[in-house]
Amino acid sequence: MKNKLLLMLVALFAAVLVLGACGTSDDEDTTGDDTPETETDGGSEEEPEDETEGIGDFSVAMVTDEGGVDDRSFNQSAWEGLQAFGAEHNVERGATGFDYAQSTDAADFLPNLNGLVQQDFNLIFGIGFLLEDAITEVAANFPDRQFGLVDSVAAGDNVASITFAEEQGSFLVGVAAALATETDQVGFIGGVTSDLIKRFETGFVAGVKAVNPDIDVRVEYAESFSDDQMGRSLANSMYSSGIDVIYHAAGAVGLGVFTEARNRIENDPEAGVWVIGVDRDQYDQGQQGDHNVTLTSMVKRVDVAVHEVANMALAGNFPGGEQVIFGLEEDAIGVADTNTEAFTDEIATAVEEWKQRILDGEIDVPQTDDELEAYLEAL
Repeated sequence: MKNKLLLMLVALFAAVLVLGACGTSDDEDTTGDDTPETETDGGSEEEPEDETEGIGDFSVAMVTDEGGVDDRSFNQSAWEGLQAFGAEHNVERGATGFDYAQSTDAADFLPNLNGLVQQDFNLIFGIGFLLEDAITEVAANFPDRQFGLVDSVAAGDNVASITFAEEQGSFLVGVAAALATETDQVGFIGGVTSDLIKRFETGFVAGVKAVNPDIDVRVEYAESFSDDQMGRSLANSMYSSGIDVIYHAAGAVGLGVFTEARNRIENDPEAGVWVIGVDRDQYDQGQQGDHNVTLTSMVKRVDVAVHEVANMALAGNFPGGEQVIFGLEEDAIGVADTNTEAFTDEIATAVEEWKQRILDGEIDVPQTDDELEAYLEAL
């Protein structure tokens, strides 16, 4: 009897266990239904993993030339490229992200570069060919750092030389100048005489002459990239002589050219003078009341080049010891069409046609005086 009772108790206990197990199974099914959602949410939170988390220990900076970071031209464009790099990777200005050192003259180049090295920046850009010697020296002293030189070529396996096909864009704004001039007289104002600025000059002259060989082109150099008063003086002389379109490739000197043109329009709204900007769209520099003196600008995307090379370095693909060229084909050279009243459909169409001829290889735009002479003889 005792055995029977014991067996009955065991059976009853087993049934309770089975029922309990069934209840647990139902709860686990419900929990199981929720679990994938929780895992999905958790996975979703981790998805943005590193595109905007920062750049680790990598940091990048630049040294301006004498034009300064707010020259509304070359240096400013480079700084905007670093700012875009910072925004892309969610880092801020400073020694752990990106920064710049401003130069007022050539004596600042070496101290600024060395200062950025001491702050442990991994990649340091020198903005402008004037920094070539300084970059070469500092790069040799710090082979573990990476350097980018904009607008010139420097030796060193840890130096990337970033150059542009300025002559191509200058040719196209030369076409625009030739179609816009009413006096058949245009001018070019360069900064410091150099092989680089010579490319702007020769390209511009070639473009003007391609449209009309009889147009007179006057060329002047300020021998500065920062003296805006010199720019104003040269522009005054040119406009007074009958020139009505001036193309400048002179950094902050060009601000003086804009000042002179705006003042003339302010005094005489019918003055009919124009400026062609450089490096970035300088439309805003030309606004005077209801009129804008900026015919167009030769847009040189220094910002794009600096941003791209910084990303290459971050990804471990720094082009050290190489010359990287940006031109029309890379969309790093262009012509601004912001001033639609001055940059007419006729000019826009002609510029596009000549651009295609350059891309197709029909035109090899001259870069030196000798090449320009040969080009003009063939017209």
